[in-house]
Amino acid sequence: MMEQNVLLWVGFSVFVVIMLFLDLFVFHKKSHEVKIKEAIIWSFVWISMALIFNYLIYIWFGKEKAMEYLAAYVIEKSLSVDNLFVFIMIFSFFHIKPEYQHKVLFWGIFGALIMRIIFIIAGIQLLHHFHGIIYVFGAFLIYTGIKIPFEKEKQLDPDKNPLVKVFKKFMPVTNEMHGDKFFVKINAKTFATPLFITLIIIEFSDLIFAVDSIPAVLAISDDTFIVYTSNVFAILGLRALYFALAGIVQYFRFLKYGLAAILVFVGTKMIISGFYKFPVTWSLFIILGFLAISVIASLLIKQKEEELTEKS
Repeated sequence: MMEQNVLLWVGFSVFVVIMLFLDLFVFHKKSHEVKIKEAIIWSFVWISMALIFNYLIYIWFGKEKAMEYLAAYVIEKSLSVDNLFVFIMIFSFFHIKPEYQHKVLFWGIFGALIMRIIFIIAGIQLLHHFHGIIYVFGAFLIYTGIKIPFEKEKQLDPDKNPLVKVFKKFMPVTNEMHGDKFFVKINAKTFATPLFITLIIIEFSDLIFAVDSIPAVLAISDDTFIVYTSNVFAILGLRALYFALAGIVQYFRFLKYGLAAILVFVGTKMIISGFYKFPVTWSLFIILGFLAISVIASLLIKQKEEELTEKS
């Protein structure tokens, strides 16, 4: 069993490295604007691979683990949509051209994969050694879910970001872009470009995002392999999802209420886990239900408003 687990981890890690290599050095070797058609195709590819892997989980570990993986993947994927709003705001603030956005997201997601494995291992170890932490995670998720509908859009101020502040103390930053370069040499001195500062902000936003999403996924499973692989597939498909939805994501106005409901639900699931184990199948359907209702409500209410505008 130990050898089998090692082989699974090694095999999955090799797969991720190969896909990242192909993504950056083959399919996106030259910086270009990712069109909606290309983004939709890649989104379909990543989702298909995630579902194929879900079937492999079913073969290897059985139905229960397969349902855990699928529920964890859906949670991570749905919560990641909320992060797209942040990406749009960051790229808009720094005036990053569409052809350079893929490179920033690639390295941002590469860093996110490393951070996620640290967060996941730490979270699972805490749950195993200090089971009472599950109630802290649950209360935190409920608090976050209740807070989301009332949050106002925050203004982006990179100069106040602690990572950016520390970085600028050690390295100067140019005021202008230099193509898709993160660093340039000027008069034999190395400067970071605004593109690299953008990458730092992207990484920082994902760090904040992980604080919400990892406990939510841990409410579904405490299996490191299940949690990590579902996270990886959701994150790897995030770039394509960004370019596919960037132009229309602002129309899903009620999505945040669906995400808030999901967080409150999984938080409650954690709180009551001591005396009632919520079936994974039910969890999956409830999560999908909240997500579907929020998306359908956004589309239907938007249509009604447009009809009223047209009549007036």
